[in-house]
Order: sequence, then structure tokens, then C-alpha cells
Amino acid sequence: MSVPRAIRLAFLAVEQSEGVGARVRRSIGTPKLRNFSPFLMLDHFSVAPGAGFPDHPHRGQETITYMLSGAFDHEDFAGNKGTIETGDLQFMTAGKGIMHAEMPHQNIDGSHNVGLQLWVDLPEKLKKCDPRYRDLKAAEIPKVEADEGKVEVKVISGQSHGVDSAQELAYTPVWILHMKIKPGGKVQQALPASWNAFAYTLSGSTTFGAGDDATTVAQYHNVVFEQKGDSVVATVPENASEDGQFVLIAGLPLDQKVVQYGPFVLNTQEEVYQAMLDYQSHSNGFERAAGWKSEIGKSMAA
Repeated sequence: MSVPRAIRLAFLAVEQSEGVGARVRRSIGTPKLRNFSPFLMLDHFSVAPGAGFPDHPHRGQETITYMLSGAFDHEDFAGNKGTIETGDLQFMTAGKGIMHAEMPHQNIDGSHNVGLQLWVDLPEKLKKCDPRYRDLKAAEIPKVEADEGKVEVKVISGQSHGVDSAQELAYTPVWILHMKIKPGGKVQQALPASWNAFAYTLSGSTTFGAGDDATTVAQYHNVVFEQKGDSVVATVPENASEDGQFVLIAGLPLDQKVVQYGPFVLNTQEEVYQAMLDYQSHSNGFERAAGWKSEIGKSMAA
């Protein structure tokens, strides 16, 4: 018999400034929730024309960017370029070092570019791997319906109701499911045992949990689940005025220390100092950072 997970914590992701002119609602990576292994940070970003994330480095983590509306361009010091549009994802492994820029499209109607960026820790043995990118296009993401069509699930990574994701794109095992529940709908989603899991609510109100543990959560909240249990239950009342929409994310906890300084995520203080030195001296993975400036970031410097 499936055992639903109880809610450990639910809290509002407060909007703050990030990058150049961008606004984000950060939940993981705040005093409320730090180093929820393997997760390091979750930002729900909204970037207007003229704002963005110009040239910056990373080492030691993977970033997963999911575009909810609009589009983002990407460029790095190795000559890699690309664009992800509405519904697309990019999985970037920083490994031993990368320097890149992430800049929004300038939409004709002036609308913001909105999405999620999740930072996932790398196992210690992969901290010095070569950087890599994998894109997942919206059309490649399997969908499945449940509860007589009242529930729709985009299986970005993992498995839902017998449907597997197209491919596993992160080194650290992570499930990402984008769920939409119509009024009167209910879903019970199985999750791997002992993995850490959370939901981030994108729109509407959703009730998580079962029985006395049931809690209704509004938009822009992070809902952290207890490790005990093998599923998450979510419902939207019949009388709700809109669908409940959220991402459900789970990951394998890593048994390792996390030492982070901005975009550098390592396992010891000495490794963080070394990362800063390597970046400043353009060595040990950052050789190509010397004198490099992205084309897409130049608009920020003008």
C-alpha cells in the first residue's frame, strides 16, 4: 500500500533582484531552505527586455533551466551557443569550469521571459568533469493524463503513471514532473524511496497530503516533503476557480559536504579558494575565460 509523504515545510518564495535587472523568486538557497541535497538553489525568474545574466562562471554543479514562457539565449567561452524557447529545457554541467551568459529574447510585445532554474550538486567524483550541455525540446517531453483527464503530467525526467521520460539528462539522479490539475482532480505520484522531494506552485491553489496532513498551498510556494513515504498526493477542490499547476521535483541525496561561494560549489573550503584562484588566473578549466566576452552579453555592457 502506498504511503503518502507528509509536508515538512511550506513557504512563500519572496521576489528579489538577481543578475542585471532580473527578478527572481528564490526558495531553495535561502535561509528557509539551504543545501537540500542534491538541490542547491531554485529560482523562478522573470526577466524583462534589457535585463539578464551576463558573463559569469560556474564550477561544481549542474544547472537545469526550464522556460515557462518566452525564450533565453545561451553562449559560453567554448563557442557553444543556443536558444531555449517556451517549454524547452537546458541541462548544463559546469564540472571543472565554465563561463557563460544567459540573456532573454527581446519580445516584440515587451513581455517578460519566465522560467525556473534549478542548481543540482554534482557528486564529488564528478566535480572536475568536462562541461557539457543537453537540450530537451518541448515536443520531446512525454505527457500522460490521469484521473479521467483531470490531471496532466509532463514527464520531463523520471516516471509518471507508467510513462518514462525521453532520457536522463543530469549526472545526479533527478525527477522533474510538471503537473496541472483541473478542479476536482487528484493525483498520487510515486517517488523513489528516501529521495528528497519538493513541489513549487506556479499557479492556482493545490492541496498536498492526505487526511489530517492535507495542506492547501497558494501560488509561488515551495512545499518540502518528508523523506518517509513513497508518494505525493495532490488535489484541487471541485469549487476551485482555476487549475492548480506545479512542478514536483525529487533527487537522490548526496552524502557529501557542500561548501559554496556564489557560483562555485565544492566539498571543502580549500577547493573553493582554489576555484577562485583558477578563475582569476585562467587555469585548471578556466583557460578560455582570458579576455572572453560573450556576444549576447555585450548589450549589457553598452
